[in-house]
Amino acid sequence: MKKLTQICALVCLVLFASSCKNEKSLQSYLVDTSGKEGFYTGDLPVSSVLSAKADVSDDVKETIKSIKKINIAFLPKTEDNTAAYEAEKAKLKNIFKDNDDYKSLMVMKAQGMNVKVYYSGDTDAIDEVVAFGYGDKNGVGVARLLGEDMNPAKVIEMMNSVKMDSGNLESFSAIFKGK
Repeated sequence: MKKLTQICALVCLVLFASSCKNEKSLQSYLVDTSGKEGFYTGDLPVSSVLSAKADVSDDVKETIKSIKKINIAFLPKTEDNTAAYEAEKAKLKNIFKDNDDYKSLMVMKAQGMNVKVYYSGDTDAIDEVVAFGYGDKNGVGVARLLGEDMNPAKVIEMMNSVKMDSGNLESFSAIFKGK
């Protein structure tokens, strides 16, 4: 009986140890960078950053309501932090490399930045949109848009119909400057 208990305990230990993944997730990356020196991080309710124009459709307003919050982590590149920039870029590339949770939506180059956009969820009901970007002049960062059953076509329509509320962005920038 004692031997059976030891065997069961050993099997449970092996199963427990093998079930732990050593992979880095986007969520743990965002948590790790929070408060880290040199990083600009934040969790924003979408209503504090995006405001709909008066003439947008009800679909766009519904899409805005389906978005819960935005998570941001950004490391600006300076002459002093080239090694940190390269390390953070490698960490983020590793998170998205061969990751079954995130499907590639698009890749583009804009204003000296390489940007990759990913999503999770079903193609007709997206739960998360992630933009990962880096550039030698700007830095490296990731922005995650969390929502519930977002329609990709409506998200694109919303992005074309909303404006960044500059007053709120200035307030958000002031938070970073106060760090």
